[in-house]
Amino acid sequence: MKTQAKNGPSIENTFREDVSVKIWNKLGASGMFFNGRRITGAICAGLVLAFGSAVAEAQSESGTPISVELNKLESIDTGCRIYVVVNNETDAEFDTLKLDLVLFKTDGIVDQRFFVDLAPLRKQKRIVKLFELGKVKCEDIGSFLVNDVVECRSGTEAVDNCLARLDVTSRATAKLSK
Repeated sequence: MKTQAKNGPSIENTFREDVSVKIWNKLGASGMFFNGRRITGAICAGLVLAFGSAVAEAQSESGTPISVELNKLESIDTGCRIYVVVNNETDAEFDTLKLDLVLFKTDGIVDQRFFVDLAPLRKQKRIVKLFELGKVKCEDIGSFLVNDVVECRSGTEAVDNCLARLDVTSRATAKLSK
């Protein structure tokens, strides 16, 4: 069964449209289309290869993860220090990766919402980021929800689908989800 939002395309159709654009761009750049007319015949083999290449490219762009691990919670005098391990497995550097996080207490009730920027992230690099939550005891934290990616930039360019790229896990007693 296909999932389709009201007034919007299905996930499958969006992927097909993205792949279609990539195929059109590849074929147009390689001269397989001339003045908007298709060249037929032996070119079919080329079309199959171009399609396979475009599918692989589309999957690799959205499939390369940025791993975000909630590693440790540490009690401090003013509240709780949070250790997050970020592994950028992509071939892109990120100058901004700002997450909208929601903290849930152990009883499941929302406690607070805040933003944290995990950048800068160098390509193919693992880092540890620390941030502190004042007036919150670590033992009262039940989980964090990555509500959204507020901003995601590589250089001056905005990067699409950063939330989909995030692979979240937790080693701490509190959970991390998206």
